[in-house]
Amino acid sequence: MVSEKRVKEYRYRFCIKDCRPANPMRIKELHIYQKDLPIVGGPYTMSRVTLDSIDTTIIKLVSETGIVGWGEVAPLGPVYQPQHAQGARAAIAELAPNLIGQSALTPLLLQRHMDALLNGHNYAKAAIDIAVMDLMGKHFDRRVCDLLGGAECERLPAYYAVGIGDPEETSRIAGDKVAEGYRRIQIKAGGRDVAIDIAVVRKVWEQIGGKAQLVVDTNRGMTASQAMRLSLACREIPFAFEQPCNTMEEVAAIRPQIAHPIIIDENTECLNDVLRAISMGVCDGFGLKMTRLGGLNAMATVRDVCAARSMPHTCEDSWGGDIISAAVLQIAATVEPRLLEAVWTAGSYIEEHYDPENGIKVDGGYFDLPTGPGLGINPDESLIGKLSASFT
Repeated sequence: MVSEKRVKEYRYRFCIKDCRPANPMRIKELHIYQKDLPIVGGPYTMSRVTLDSIDTTIIKLVSETGIVGWGEVAPLGPVYQPQHAQGARAAIAELAPNLIGQSALTPLLLQRHMDALLNGHNYAKAAIDIAVMDLMGKHFDRRVCDLLGGAECERLPAYYAVGIGDPEETSRIAGDKVAEGYRRIQIKAGGRDVAIDIAVVRKVWEQIGGKAQLVVDTNRGMTASQAMRLSLACREIPFAFEQPCNTMEEVAAIRPQIAHPIIIDENTECLNDVLRAISMGVCDGFGLKMTRLGGLNAMATVRDVCAARSMPHTCEDSWGGDIISAAVLQIAATVEPRLLEAVWTAGSYIEEHYDPENGIKVDGGYFDLPTGPGLGINPDESLIGKLSASFT
């Protein structure tokens, strides 16, 4: 029989004790900030909303070891979807007191803990999830993409979204962006006479031809009959139709009569919605918003579901600054290239960067993946807005 002393010696010699750390890194502080992000060349117009600036929420997590992790969530105004900025800050403040002292190295357990404390509000929990992953990456001296499985590539294709406008102006912008290197152009439609949208689609295609992929996004802004009219009137133009109607049921009803591939975006509020859309056969791909789904880890789960069913998708978010942009790039880098349609961030529509040295920018129609640990950016705290609440 082996003595207890020999067992202890064996465990010490082979570092088995390191597999079960007695004092995992814990959250010591959580700070919530509010910041307004003016829109360059605004207002930005979609079928259901017109905005001059975005109210973004930034959180700062500090571990007991002094490491800082950053998170952000920026709902696109109060009417685009159920999420809104004040709701994000209220939800984070509801969670925050019970997050102090929790391990920052177990994001799955932390997510379950948040779900037990607050029903729903994935977008608010997403900001915390992003900050935890940033903090973990810095602790282990690894990029977030490496923690999520590894980067397929270091340079990621971007797409440009043109707001609602008249045919001449929209086609001019689309042509300029293709000349800059973008290979995917999204134009907004809906919320007006569908004849104007038909004219816009035709004019844009006349401008960009086969030089870039074209996506027409109505942001749930068309009725079934309007969506069919647009698709049938432009059946010879190879565009993808993004979220043409308000619900999956409406899209399913017209899908057999639509002449174009369909992308579902706003209807994907969680993993269950993605599974439902796939099972209904209602779409050919997804526009995935990271904070809508619940953060980086939720996005990674959806990434794997899409891979299992060969569903192409974008990686993006509704808006936000360098923190969200960096998080989007980190998860996008882990997607199979054949399934990654493109990446979108709001960096082209805002004037300032939280990190003046490593701010996320488009270069020739592509993003470069940040190289530092965590998210790869280090915000200047003088640029992240005003303090809303603190918890210690």
